[in-house]
Amino acid sequence: MGADREGGARRKSWRAAAYTALGVVLLAGCASMPDSGDLRDVESTPRQDTGVRVFAMPPSEDAKPGVIMQGFLEALTSDDPAYDTARKYLTDDAARTWRPEESTTVLANGPSIETDCRQGSRETAKSVTCVLSGTQVATVDSEQAYEPAAGTYRKKVHLSQDSKTGQWRIDELPDGVVMGKSDFQRNYTSVDKYYFASGTAAGEPVAVADPVFVRSKVDAMTQMIRSVLEGPSEWLGPVVRSSFPTGTALQKGVSGLAPDDQNRLTVPLNLKESRVSASKCTEMATQLLFTLRNLAPTLESVELQGTGGHRLCDLTEQRAESAAWHGSTKRPEYLYYVDGKHRLVRMPTGSTGTGSVQVPGALGEGDKTLQSVAVSRDERSVAAVDDYGATLRVTSLTADGSLGNALVTSKGPTPADRLTTPSWDARGDLWVADRDPQATGLYVVEHGVAKAEKVTVPSLPGRIKDVRVAADGVRIALVVEKDGKQSLQIGRIEREDRTGEAPSVVELRPAAPDLEQVSAMTWAGDSQLLVVGQEQGGVQQMRYVQVDGATLDGPAPGALPGVKAIAASEDDRVPLVAYSDDGIVRLPTGTQWQKVDKDGTAPVYPG
Repeated sequence: MGADREGGARRKSWRAAAYTALGVVLLAGCASMPDSGDLRDVESTPRQDTGVRVFAMPPSEDAKPGVIMQGFLEALTSDDPAYDTARKYLTDDAARTWRPEESTTVLANGPSIETDCRQGSRETAKSVTCVLSGTQVATVDSEQAYEPAAGTYRKKVHLSQDSKTGQWRIDELPDGVVMGKSDFQRNYTSVDKYYFASGTAAGEPVAVADPVFVRSKVDAMTQMIRSVLEGPSEWLGPVVRSSFPTGTALQKGVSGLAPDDQNRLTVPLNLKESRVSASKCTEMATQLLFTLRNLAPTLESVELQGTGGHRLCDLTEQRAESAAWHGSTKRPEYLYYVDGKHRLVRMPTGSTGTGSVQVPGALGEGDKTLQSVAVSRDERSVAAVDDYGATLRVTSLTADGSLGNALVTSKGPTPADRLTTPSWDARGDLWVADRDPQATGLYVVEHGVAKAEKVTVPSLPGRIKDVRVAADGVRIALVVEKDGKQSLQIGRIEREDRTGEAPSVVELRPAAPDLEQVSAMTWAGDSQLLVVGQEQGGVQQMRYVQVDGATLDGPAPGALPGVKAIAASEDDRVPLVAYSDDGIVRLPTGTQWQKVDKDGTAPVYPG
């Protein structure tokens, strides 16, 4: 019943395959190409060893339209870097104008070729139209951003027979590529690229992850560098900045970038030394180092070179972690929870025992009944919601700390209709929602001390039931209830720092579209969350999901009865913790769930 988290979704499956992607076994052909016989659906290729590269076969002589279509679709799922084999199934004009990089459409199964692609009785026809169909799962756009999709996929593809050679080729087709889900999982990997939160207060920049999908066996490292240089995704763009000057690109002809035997990577850019200050160069190198460590975990340093081979700057892993605030490198010191004596207690994150000690200050005395708590990222302050869910107060984690005045008050009819568990971001701002059906709203308390401001949430599809803000302070996860169903939504936080107006949460998008009842969630990485929920007609389950709605490939935590709350850190070395029917339990790496405190409630890590 326990789950071995080593190598699981939190550690991202592509890390384990990062090295085999650089040196691989080549196989000719991913499927046989029939010269005759009945047409069939082009089903997704079974999952294969991630270190094996697959190349398709070119069209056979005198292949009929159906066979051309099958060969073309199979070529789309190969590891051919520029789709050169796939282009052999197209006419010369179509090969020049087709843009496979425009999008990737992911179907539940491989695309079906409908039967009107057969020539049938029209043996003298010189052209034919085929229809591809299937059930959509997702799309990846030209920025490599993933988005869940639903509905029927149906596209026409036209073939013609060359009057001189008699060979059939595709002459009209939609841009982009299409493939089944298992082929997509084999061919693509999700990688976080990094930018900096814009509009933050003075101090070290805050790193923000922007997940994209790249072809895992097609020079992935060079792809990712180009993706970082091209800028953030459209959704994240309004709230982040890049330190690379506009127009920055790799030098002409650069490809196959990889660390040397000293785990050092040199990146040649089209920049002159005069265009880059030392501080900006450090930030640029930080963006690349954070990004590329996803693909090469042992990468130790990055050197940026300008035109003429001039060294712009270099950056080690240690310096990068001090150059920017990065959630997954900030290991929390303690786990916190409320014990059976109503005290807020804590235990070291690296502890293997079950002993805890009460925190200093008002909340460690046990004379306050608490519904939920949140500890600031620097572990100096704690926000507490009382047992009735009616008031939010903040105190310091010092011996003389005392509870201040209520910052937010709810008048909801029951505790479940009052305040949610609060949440802190790296700026020190505190977030909470009021679930009162008559006065629902999302609130932010700047630095945990200012007057609470109501946050606007345009197009909110229901009532907020739970809130978790990302460490970076530019993304927020909301559980939203509508018509008895609870969905997980990710929103972008936009701040108008110069006008003094309250922030707003915009462009909500689903992060777990197939779950209709989300009962608990927590951030569990720079761009991922751990969610407890149910599919329609299903049972409660735990699952890792990304902010873009993709379900991470890999094992989920083991089953746990009656989960009411979960806690995780962006640092995946820290054990998962849950409040369940067994009280407070934890899941260290490589082990099963362990009981910590049968009477404990409300577990949290800082955040």
